[in-house]
Amino acid sequence: MKEGQLKAYWEAEEKAGFQGWDFGYIQHRVKEQPLPWDYRALVEASFSEKTTLLDMGTGGGEFLRSLHPPAGRTYATEAYPPNVELCRRTLPAYGIEVRQVFEDDKLPFEAGMFDLVINRHESFSPEEVFRVLKPGGRFITQQVGGRNNRELAQTLLGADVGLTAPCFDMASAAQSLGSAGFAVEQAEECFPVLTFLDVGALVYFARVIAWEFPGFSVDRCFDALRRLHEEAGHCGGIATMEHRFLLIAVKPDGTR
Repeated sequence: MKEGQLKAYWEAEEKAGFQGWDFGYIQHRVKEQPLPWDYRALVEASFSEKTTLLDMGTGGGEFLRSLHPPAGRTYATEAYPPNVELCRRTLPAYGIEVRQVFEDDKLPFEAGMFDLVINRHESFSPEEVFRVLKPGGRFITQQVGGRNNRELAQTLLGADVGLTAPCFDMASAAQSLGSAGFAVEQAEECFPVLTFLDVGALVYFARVIAWEFPGFSVDRCFDALRRLHEEAGHCGGIATMEHRFLLIAVKPDGTR
C-alpha cells in the first residue's frame, strides 16, 4: 500500500466511532496477555442480592450490566458526559441508578451507604471511598499504572508526555489506602504485553486513550506510524508493555 493510501486508511481509523467503553471494533486485531487475577470473579464473589453496590467510573455500563447486580441496590458513577447520557438511557431498566461525578473527593452519596465499591480503571479518593463504605465494607479496584504504554507513547510522540505519573503503582496506591484507614487484604501487580496486529488498530486505540497519547494524530505522528508499520510487517505486530495492579481493601468494623 502506498503512503497516501496508508495515511488515508489510518485517518479513517482515527475517526471510527467509539461508545461507552467498548473496544469491540479492534478486539480481533489485538492480543493481550491475561492478567494473573480475575477481576470479574473477585467482584462476583463479593456480592449477593442483599449487597448495596457502587461501580465507580462505569463507562457505558457494559461490564456492570454483565454482572447482573442486585436491582434497586446498585449505583454507578460516571464523569464523561456522553457516557452519562448513555447510562441514563440504558441502566435504569436494570434497576441501576446513575449519578454524574465531577471530582474524585465528592461522591454524591451518604456516608456508610455501600457494602461494596468496585472500580476498574477509574481514579479515586481513598478517603472518599472510605467515607461511603459501611464498616466491614470492601473496595475492589483494578488500576492502570503509570508505566502503561509509556515507551509506545514516547515512540509515537517523541517525548514522555503521558498525563499519569510514572510513580503511580501498587505500592503507592496501597499506602494511600492504608493512610485513609483501610486494611489492604490483597495486592498484586503485573506488566502484561499488548500486541497490535496492525497499525490501524493502534491508531484507533491511541485516539481513544488520549491521556496516554496526548496530542496524537495520524498527521502529527505519520512518520512514526510508518516505521511501526514496517516493524509490524517483520515482527507480526507492535508490542507494548501495559501496567496493571489490583487492590482489595476493607473498612474495618467499628470505624466511621
